[in-house]
Amino acid sequence: MAGLQAGSPAPEAMTVHGHSRVLEVVFTDGAAFRIPFELMRVYSPSAEVQGHGPGQEVLQTGKREVDLVALEPIGNYAVQPTFSDGHDTGIFSWDYLYFLGSQQDKLWADYEKRLKELEWSAMRRWRRRPATLAPATERVRAGCLFLFIIITTDSPIWCGVVAGHE
Repeated sequence: MAGLQAGSPAPEAMTVHGHSRVLEVVFTDGAAFRIPFELMRVYSPSAEVQGHGPGQEVLQTGKREVDLVALEPIGNYAVQPTFSDGHDTGIFSWDYLYFLGSQQDKLWADYEKRLKELEWSAMRRWRRRPATLAPATERVRAGCLFLFIIITTDSPIWCGVVAGHE
C-alpha cells in the first residue's frame, strides 16, 4: 500500500527546499510537485486546522513565512512535518501530499477567497463601530486630521482620515 488507498502513487523522492519554502515530491507515476510550506500549513490534515467534522475548519492566517523545521516518516504511508510556528500534529499521507500538489491552484484560490472574506468581515465590523469612537472624537479640536489603518497579519485592509471638529 503506497498511501492510504491501495495502488495510489508513492513518493520516489522528497526534497525540502528551505530557501524557497517548498517541499518537492516526485511520485512513482511520474508526477512531480513543489508544495509550498504555507499551503501545507494552512491545509494541514490536523484536527486543529480541519476540525472534527464538516464545517469545523479553522482558517489559518499569518502563515506566509512559515518554515518546515522537521519532517518525520510515519510508517510507509506518510510524513509528519513540524513547522516553525510549532504546529506538528498533521500527518500527511502520500495520498494527501498528491492531492495538495495536484490541486494547489484550486486550493490557493479558495484560501485567498476565504482570506478576503475575513478581511471584508473585519472591515464591516469596524464600520459599525464609529458610535463607540464618538466621545474621543468630540474632544478633538478643529483643524486636526487623524489617519488610521486597520492592519491584518498580511496587509492593510482599510484606512481613512478623521477630521477634528469643535
